[in-house]
Amino acid sequence: MRIVSISSGDTRMLAVSWMLRMLGLVVAFLTLAPPLPAIAQPAAKVHLVGFLGDKAADSNEILRLQTLRAGLREKGWIEGENIRFEARWVEGNFGRLSELAADLVRVKPDVIVTRGSLFTGALKAATASIPIVFLGHAGPVESGHVASLAAPGGNITGISALQTELAPKTLELLHATVPAATRIAVLWHPDSPSAIPGLKTLEEPARRLGLQLQPIAAATAKELEAAFSTMVQRRAQAVMVFNTPPFISERQRIADLAITHRLPTMIQGSQLVEAGCLMSYGHNYVDTWRRGTVYVDKVLRGENPATLPVEQVKELELVINLKTAKALGLTIPAEVLARADRVIR
Repeated sequence: MRIVSISSGDTRMLAVSWMLRMLGLVVAFLTLAPPLPAIAQPAAKVHLVGFLGDKAADSNEILRLQTLRAGLREKGWIEGENIRFEARWVEGNFGRLSELAADLVRVKPDVIVTRGSLFTGALKAATASIPIVFLGHAGPVESGHVASLAAPGGNITGISALQTELAPKTLELLHATVPAATRIAVLWHPDSPSAIPGLKTLEEPARRLGLQLQPIAAATAKELEAAFSTMVQRRAQAVMVFNTPPFISERQRIADLAITHRLPTMIQGSQLVEAGCLMSYGHNYVDTWRRGTVYVDKVLRGENPATLPVEQVKELELVINLKTAKALGLTIPAEVLARADRVIR
């Protein structure tokens, strides 16, 4: 018998040859075997943001929505990928507000964004569970829409515009601008929950300044002309306009009526001054909506609105329309003009 000697090098070559043959068998098996079923990946949730507003084609509403969308996009919410919007518009018919609020609630948004006590009140009546974020509310505590600013306690939170708290200041600024005017009409909306608290806050400063207040309500656009006629009959010398969505959408009509009847107007919203009212003192609504996207983002990520404190606007601006002052034959006192943050010439 012949004994064959195998060296260590030969052993390694045999091992390599064996491994290659086995690898070839594995590749052949994988090639012929049927493909394994793919494991389905769960689709990312697309969150629904509801919006309740007045007129879809109004430039003011368009800008608010653009600001909301842009702010959320900066926080990673991409429309069509992980977020979509559903809006309801009253189109000037506030008699349908409750109906449209309930209709929006029925589609079960993850959060509803709105503004003002009028819209917020309708949504509060429609749902106690879906989170509601208001961006600019005259008096959320006084209206009973939140328990307190620090602890809202329900499904509603957002940013307070401080309009109720600022009402005395706006009256003082109006008095400083037209000191000879002692009869001041106050245009208010009877369905706005914040209107009555706002009227009450004016009583003490009016007494202190020796002014006679003349509250005049207007519930619809058609009632505005009658309201201004009443002001003239009562010999009003100036007008304070409470900032509310129905008046914002009718800002041009209000400005025109005020100029026609030669009544200086004070408002807490620059939109009306841009339309031709005399002056305003209040928050910048674009800035408020930009900052408000923080609230919407937090709610979408699971935070409870009951524990999100209501923020108060921090930056206030005095805006004066000098073109309107000229049309009224009014000279703005230098000390008031010097305090203006923006002047429309």
